[in-house]
Amino acid sequence: MTDGSGRTAFPPAPTGLGALSVTEIMAGYRRKAFTPRDVVDDTIAALQATNEACNAVVTPMYEQARAEADRLTREMGAGEAKGPLAGVPVTIKDLVFVADVPAYAGSPMNKAFVPNVDAAVVSALRASGAIITCKTTTCESGYKLTADSPVTGTTRNPWNPGRTSGGSSGGAAAGVAAGCGPIAIGTDGVGSIRVPSSFCGVFGLKPTFGLVPRSPGFAPPSWASLAHTGPITRTVADAALTLEIIAAYDLRDPASLPVSPRRFDTNAAPLTGIRIGASADLGYAAVSPDVRAAFSKALAVLDGCGAQITLDGPGLDPGILEHTLKPIAFTEQAAAVATRTAADLASSETDYRDVVTAGRRFSGTDYIEAGYRRGQARNAFVKLFERVDALVTPTVAVTAFEAGRIGVDTIDGCKVDPHLGWSPFTWPINLAGLPAATLPCGFDRDGLPVGLQIVAPWLDEPTIFRIAAAFEQAQPWAKFWPPLALRESDRARTKA
Repeated sequence: MTDGSGRTAFPPAPTGLGALSVTEIMAGYRRKAFTPRDVVDDTIAALQATNEACNAVVTPMYEQARAEADRLTREMGAGEAKGPLAGVPVTIKDLVFVADVPAYAGSPMNKAFVPNVDAAVVSALRASGAIITCKTTTCESGYKLTADSPVTGTTRNPWNPGRTSGGSSGGAAAGVAAGCGPIAIGTDGVGSIRVPSSFCGVFGLKPTFGLVPRSPGFAPPSWASLAHTGPITRTVADAALTLEIIAAYDLRDPASLPVSPRRFDTNAAPLTGIRIGASADLGYAAVSPDVRAAFSKALAVLDGCGAQITLDGPGLDPGILEHTLKPIAFTEQAAAVATRTAADLASSETDYRDVVTAGRRFSGTDYIEAGYRRGQARNAFVKLFERVDALVTPTVAVTAFEAGRIGVDTIDGCKVDPHLGWSPFTWPINLAGLPAATLPCGFDRDGLPVGLQIVAPWLDEPTIFRIAAAFEQAQPWAKFWPPLALRESDRARTKA
């Protein structure tokens, strides 16, 4: 993998402890090279600097994090600290509940709301010893694929602050990309983990629908049948470890799957015997030339890893956005604010009000008919996975566009829906409930990251991790850091 200038040499890595992977942090603790308080101090300093440049933090939890770090430092000194993430800093997207911490969900309507309970994923992370440092930015109710909102304003990209971070888990991805801790928790209703991870050059995983419980939290009412919760990290191993911790059965989420605890192998190995279907455009999507070029190079890497690559795809209806996704997604967004009045929504973004209005116009028949078409799309994936073990596509049809925009309306001379048309590869996977990950696979001509999406059959996260680990070994993207991370981590180290 090369950077945007074509250079293959790796840039210097940040010096702050918040830029370390989970594996590196835990190894440092075992060597007594540093303490949880050291790591948290560096991470907070990096978060403060990154937030100043990118606007990634909604609610700091820095004093609580320092207190927890001090407790774990004492326990480690006494040989008592336990847990696979003991002393590891984690951020939480503001759609996910953290007890006694405001949960704005990007909406002015929630400015006084403070939940009194942790979401299941937060409880699991706390039990593992993780230290929560802050809540990160999202758009209002997660309705779009940027993280801009009336509550926090515009969230920016650490590779170029003039560009968007993507969203709606934009603050989560920007923080990980800038070295503000190794793990962020995001949610994904139409691509909200994968889009910002692609734009910010990090690894993002949307697990199988129901594998990670969503309750209690905002995601179920906002995207009742579409929303997934998952990790954003810099390495495959960190994502796999996080998923092992947060995947669990929870009766409070009716979609939660009663599966046993899982362990994932992320040791890189040849992909011999793995059949991968590849589609650059799903047969109908407009895709930028830079993204197509990076995707083509990524296929060559996978071929070099031993995979059997065939040009194949699910053969989806080109009208799936208008006829299937919007009647479902927009209706579910409208239902999430069904009790709200026009006065309540007056401070919301115009685009959000437009989505709610459109959702209210769809009838029950429209919603059910879209559900039938959704079933047809799911069956198309069932048939695809009879032929291949995994599907790869670009993650997003474009790279990060100007900050403050909802999207782009033209790609390579073709008109697209400015809200969702530029991300045609992500939301079909939500409709099917499949697991999918994005990993960095190159850069465009402006030096902005390009993502590769890996999709596998239901509950086959192991295949995703196997492919991603092989690609990571061949193209070690975590060696590349955004310029912001390099500058700010030095400042963070000075402040620590």
